[in-house]
Amino acid sequence: MKHIFLVGMLFWFGLGANLAFAGAGHYTSGVEGIRAASVPPAGGNFYWRMYNAFYTASSIRDNNGSKAPGDFNVNVYALANRFIYSSDIEILGGNLLFDVIIPTVYTDISYKGIGPSSFGENKFGLGDIFVEPLFIGWHGDRWDALAAIGAYVPTGDYDRNRPASPGLGFWTIMYTLGGTVYLDEEKTWSASVLGRFETHTEQDQTDITPGNHLHFEWGIGKNINKTFDIGVAGYCHWQVSDDSGPGASGDRERAYAIGPEIGFAIESIGVNVAVRSLWEFENKNKAQGNITSLNFAYAF
Repeated sequence: MKHIFLVGMLFWFGLGANLAFAGAGHYTSGVEGIRAASVPPAGGNFYWRMYNAFYTASSIRDNNGSKAPGDFNVNVYALANRFIYSSDIEILGGNLLFDVIIPTVYTDISYKGIGPSSFGENKFGLGDIFVEPLFIGWHGDRWDALAAIGAYVPTGDYDRNRPASPGLGFWTIMYTLGGTVYLDEEKTWSASVLGRFETHTEQDQTDITPGNHLHFEWGIGKNINKTFDIGVAGYCHWQVSDDSGPGASGDRERAYAIGPEIGFAIESIGVNVAVRSLWEFENKNKAQGNITSLNFAYAF
């Protein structure tokens, strides 16, 4: 049974070697943090965000949360460029935005076990592009909110026999809803929650349809002199329905993470920088490690 579990987990890791870092879905929890649910105001302006995310793990957790046997290691670096347009078009009292994310991914993965299950490889390439055509942002005196619908397009190279494939081989529709509350009139204290729900199509080459995934990212922060942000961020990630198809597993994924965040803004040139490092715990049916991200934002 342990051998069967390991083969299954390594297969699903291959599905998640894109931005999902060892999950069967596309979205990477942990790339957003303080004020995660706040978006640019209306105004017909363009914005660019660059995500640099590094995930490292040395264990896979089983359905009981215990470390699976074998020597497992993975290092993933993802660079994703996100282009956002915030329009003056008003919908439901908010303004309409559009965005696209173009990821490139490098994965180095290895496993040493018994018999043919041992392997090691690395690969770099274009991941699956994300397009979000319906994206609405709202802004109040002491709150922000957003709602959106987008899709991951299987543009990245995928091979069921290559665990380091940068693409996942299926489409994902993602629904997003979130809000930020400012706890004082000066907006120096903030608390934010960003929820995302993923539903997937059947995967190419395997005929397996991954189960739905639910993500919650959160952040609590303090702004100092309108320049520095310090705080704590984290996420919760659950698989909420079973995989389906030939040979699909009935075991569902789970992950939690928490860690510090620091950021700063250079208003004179319209640049924001944020760094966070989150440690996972209580994971099930997926790798367990650390995700560290360095994000840049620029307003044109």
